[in-house]
Amino acid sequence: MGNSKIREKSALLTPWGSRLTETPWSEYPRPQLRRDSWRNLNGLWRCRIIGKESGDQRQSEHGPQDMLAVRDTDQQILVPFCLESTLGGVGQRLDPNEELWYHRTFNMEKLGSSKLLLHFEAVDYRTTVWLNGILVGKHLGGFSPFEFDITEAVRDSNDLVVLVTDATGNFQLRGKQSKSPHGIWYSRVSGIWQTVWLETVPPQYIKSLRIDSTLDPPCMHFKAAVEGENLELRVVVEKEGDPVEVTGSCDAALHLPFPGAKLWSPQQPYLYTLNLELLSEGVVVDRVQSYTGIRTIGKRQDQKHWRITLNNEICFHLGPLDQGWWPDGLLTAPSDEAMRSDIEFLKQAGFNMIRKHVKVEPRRYYYHCDVLGILVWQDQVSGTEKEGDCFKVPPWSRLEPNGQEAEWPEWARTQFLAELQEMVEALYSSPAIAVWVPFNEAWGQHDTEEIAKWLQSYDCSRLINIASGGNFFAVGDIVDHHNYPEPTFPIDARFQPFIKVVGEFGGHGLVLGEEHLWQTARKNWGYNVLKDIEELEVKYESSMQSLCDWMCRGIAAGVYTQTTDVECEVNGLLSYDRKVQKLAPAFLSKVHSRLWDKCAQLAARSGAQPFREPDPLILDMLSGTQSFGIDMVTPALHKIQHASAAPNSCQKDATKHCSTARSQVHCLGQHRDDISDDCRRDLGKSVPFVCSAAIDKHCDVLHVGILDCLQKYESELSGDCKDAFLATSKVVSCRD
Repeated sequence: MGNSKIREKSALLTPWGSRLTETPWSEYPRPQLRRDSWRNLNGLWRCRIIGKESGDQRQSEHGPQDMLAVRDTDQQILVPFCLESTLGGVGQRLDPNEELWYHRTFNMEKLGSSKLLLHFEAVDYRTTVWLNGILVGKHLGGFSPFEFDITEAVRDSNDLVVLVTDATGNFQLRGKQSKSPHGIWYSRVSGIWQTVWLETVPPQYIKSLRIDSTLDPPCMHFKAAVEGENLELRVVVEKEGDPVEVTGSCDAALHLPFPGAKLWSPQQPYLYTLNLELLSEGVVVDRVQSYTGIRTIGKRQDQKHWRITLNNEICFHLGPLDQGWWPDGLLTAPSDEAMRSDIEFLKQAGFNMIRKHVKVEPRRYYYHCDVLGILVWQDQVSGTEKEGDCFKVPPWSRLEPNGQEAEWPEWARTQFLAELQEMVEALYSSPAIAVWVPFNEAWGQHDTEEIAKWLQSYDCSRLINIASGGNFFAVGDIVDHHNYPEPTFPIDARFQPFIKVVGEFGGHGLVLGEEHLWQTARKNWGYNVLKDIEELEVKYESSMQSLCDWMCRGIAAGVYTQTTDVECEVNGLLSYDRKVQKLAPAFLSKVHSRLWDKCAQLAARSGAQPFREPDPLILDMLSGTQSFGIDMVTPALHKIQHASAAPNSCQKDATKHCSTARSQVHCLGQHRDDISDDCRRDLGKSVPFVCSAAIDKHCDVLHVGILDCLQKYESELSGDCKDAFLATSKVVSCRD
């Protein structure tokens, strides 16, 4: 390899880092919107660090034109590895008051009528880009992909200059980066740390694509953002040699019914290939390729507790806390193969989920999760005003009542939401993503209710864990408790309307030989450091048995800390250099199989129907805007929009009596003398979610009609529940 510093420096290297080439990360970086016309700009760039005063030139006097002349102090850096990493070849920290400048050249053939886009998969943190001395764009944020249209600035021979500054503080979203690494806090990362690439596109082109799916009936949904007007989108899905397609205006979402669909799950991660064409007056002007998996994420109440569902079936989530750090690349894996190897290890170990912790990975990571079949809980990257604020501002009260929030200035709140939206938009179409986690513990927790409401409206297809282990607010879908080393949960009636999970536990540590350690001069750290692998196996098995016991008491997911050792943390299943498996996949899979057996028994005992939204007619009645007449619509529209209005036990009766009714619940109530006993019983469960706490307290949901039960305890109902109960009573007409 051309950069000799990597070989000369004594450092902790992974197997992939040891055999790195000069063109790292050569794979296509955006698998769900793929074109052939692209070019990778990874490789050796020239870089320069400018302080407030650097020799005879101040920062204010240094500009992009100064990077065209080489200086003796300039260094070569291997992109996409950050300045501080071993693999980058510089291994130098960027102070908050310094500037990091990059330069490289590239040649470009004539574009004709095409456009040229310059993509950065991620740069930490504040980025300014010039091409041939022309400012082409700026970006703020450290973990999201962004792009600039550089068509007007490109020439045959080009000089590309990038300026990066990185404060690592002052409300900047940075995750676990620290100016003084220790304990659970890691090294700072600055500059380009994911792939840089060029893409040639036609004048009218597909800019982005949202893909979603529903099951009742199976249907794919597509919404494209395009450059151009009056365009149509054609989507062709490969279906076992018999393509299925839909065409429609780009101004609206396209819906493609897909009977007989094979569903995506960790057990069978079936993916469909998509070919998309952009049409202008019937002529194809752009083509891209994508993929999708058909699956739904939801929640469902068993005899007492809320559970997570996948494709309408209860699905316990078991996975590790995954930091995604590497000793030689820091935030950046040495290669795509290396990054995939972590996921493969976890699959072999019998996990079905990963909690990606206060870091966003490159888009290829989620592609591998889609292909291999593993669910992802995706954290938002955390930030605070000062490094020491994580457990102080606001005070960390866990799940205690009356949790507090930090007060962020308006500009910081706006930037937090901007980066959250960028993350959700970039990963929206991945079937692996199951849960969004805006906050971890109380780190920078602010505007909790507002952020939960915004996220629910922006992506209603996934669950929201508003603050994993953090200060409790009654919003979102999940209440999450952290406890080390053994999993526990503080059962409380306040949490009954939520899915209960143990979002962190374990942390059993084992110190390996010095050849596998990040540091040897200082004490390495773990929640519970053990003496050998045998003791680690005993502790791990004990913790998983405890988690299994808690599952039977209502816990719906568990997150074990963690996939790998990281810097001075030694509580990983793998060593930091990935050369040692502290716990073998065969052992882990055997331990986990007992939990999966319990899950199967739990699901078999559950007689509850999948969670459904309140019937639309009930919502209209509560708002006072709907008359009690029956609106008639086409059967096809009813099935797409309101197929969940009646329980499964009522489907035969609904087909017979109510195939065209706007509300099946309302219609079946009018026909209650002509429906089955099971349907009549389950109609009593069609009460809006505001009554869930009262139902859990007073009613046996398997044997007693819910409305009869709530009538008995009407004096004890909350105001919201009482209103909903009375409205539902009128709709179902379950009393003579």
